[in-house]
Amino acid sequence: MRLAIVGHGRMGRIIASLAPARGHEVTVVIDEADNPDGHGLTRERLAGVDVAIEFTTAATAPANLTRLIEAGVPTVCGTTGWTAELPGITALVRQRRGALLHAPNFSVGVQLFLRGARELARRFAGRREFDAFILEEHHAKKLDAPSGTAETLRELLRTADPGREFPITSIRAGAIPGIHSVTYDGPYDTVTLTHAARSREGFAAGALLAAEWLPGRTGVFTFEDVLFGEDR
Repeated sequence: MRLAIVGHGRMGRIIASLAPARGHEVTVVIDEADNPDGHGLTRERLAGVDVAIEFTTAATAPANLTRLIEAGVPTVCGTTGWTAELPGITALVRQRRGALLHAPNFSVGVQLFLRGARELARRFAGRREFDAFILEEHHAKKLDAPSGTAETLRELLRTADPGREFPITSIRAGAIPGIHSVTYDGPYDTVTLTHAARSREGFAAGALLAAEWLPGRTGVFTFEDVLFGEDR
């Protein structure tokens, strides 16, 4: 499979380094410097690309996704903080019969953690003696807080247990790849469910798995579709 990497930061570089071992060729790498307002994403430059993988910033992702969809390139997006623009992007995908797969986190372990957290919330629903909260920790250079994963976690928890707010505390320090925890604290005991990423390679491997799944499909998808299909 021929890949375009849009965004050559840490995640883009790791994806490019892992792709050959999975039998893929990175034919185009497009960095922010040569892609103002998405104008570096031309049909000519993307010719022959099977899938684009986009990891940039919340400010640049909507323009990038618009250009990629208009160019007819199936796209995997791991950028967070832009989903206020998702309805417009979704309409464009449907209009062009394109394909977009987006997720705040491409870790397989995180997706399993989210499903486990949702089930835990169902079991704790109605037990008012417990307070519940979310803690998420990331490296100092991560711009968005709370993280997209933490917001997804809170949404799932609130769906399973509407009686709680699940407040989020965010920490930005050091070089932490990512830690997410949901805790239920009562007068006599504490229950905590945690996912801790050991490296960014896990996110990159998940993004490549999503890129392998996407070709031939039309519509807007999430990483849950890749991992769980109809059993979401």
